[in-house]
Amino acid sequence: MLIFAASDKGGTGRSVTSANLAYHRALAGDDVCYLDFDFGSPTATAVFDVPDARQAAEDRGLHAYLIGEVSEPVRVDVWADTEHHVLRNRPSGSGRLVLMPGDLSGGEFATTDDNLHRCVDLLLRLNSEFDVIVVDLSAGRSYAVDMVLEATSQRELSGVDARWLVFHRWTRQHVAAAAGLVYGKRGIVAGGVARGHDEDTLRGAIRFVRAAVPDPESALWSQVSATQSAWMRACDRDLKQLASTLGIGYSQVLGSVPLEPVLQWREQLITDEDVLDSQIATMETWRALSDLAGRLTDDKYWEQA
Repeated sequence: MLIFAASDKGGTGRSVTSANLAYHRALAGDDVCYLDFDFGSPTATAVFDVPDARQAAEDRGLHAYLIGEVSEPVRVDVWADTEHHVLRNRPSGSGRLVLMPGDLSGGEFATTDDNLHRCVDLLLRLNSEFDVIVVDLSAGRSYAVDMVLEATSQRELSGVDARWLVFHRWTRQHVAAAAGLVYGKRGIVAGGVARGHDEDTLRGAIRFVRAAVPDPESALWSQVSATQSAWMRACDRDLKQLASTLGIGYSQVLGSVPLEPVLQWREQLITDEDVLDSQIATMETWRALSDLAGRLTDDKYWEQA
């Protein structure tokens, strides 16, 4: 299954959350491949803590492959190559976790017939090799988004399951931007239909992920004043109403990730050690990521509302 991770803005938590979802699926036994299609700013090597791969991918990453400079993009075995001391001890029963990084000095580029063919070929081959392929796309209405919309409209990929996660922070600006990215005049749905996608099918393959969502009831906010607490609750209600009005309300949301200091400061994979031993991350975040990872392939969460 192909999972495309999109967002209208940077800083939404798209990359770090989708990387954590890939990690959880691998922990559950799936063979997972993570593609860094954020051509203008590839950062997945930092999230997976494989710094050597960043240099190794220079001129041999996904950017170089898609524009035809190399015949195969670099592959990184995260379990073997990470510098994260917990990840180096691959858990029993876990599946493969492979990263295909972007080029260090890559950049956005328009889709041509040649790089479209390479994209389709790569996705087909990976789909036959891995259970889940997570494709982290450049923010906004980018060339990366255009490329995968074009690729998934091709006959060769017609039988491959493809789903979209659209990430946004829990603010007015991000809620409106996420709705515009999907349903706007030049959004994902309109762009997909223009390339031959069935509108209802494409709409049904899109779900939203709310990131960095503060919980007024959590210990993190226990010291705020009564006035601040009431204001936070009112903002939360207003945001829920706005999301519903814009068509990205509860029925279109796959899940939410709490505001988590570890993710705000480090943008890393959260391990069970971070939750249970050092306790620098919260159990609520671990459970939210685990639930989201499970819902990626659970059809009941993808039924048309």
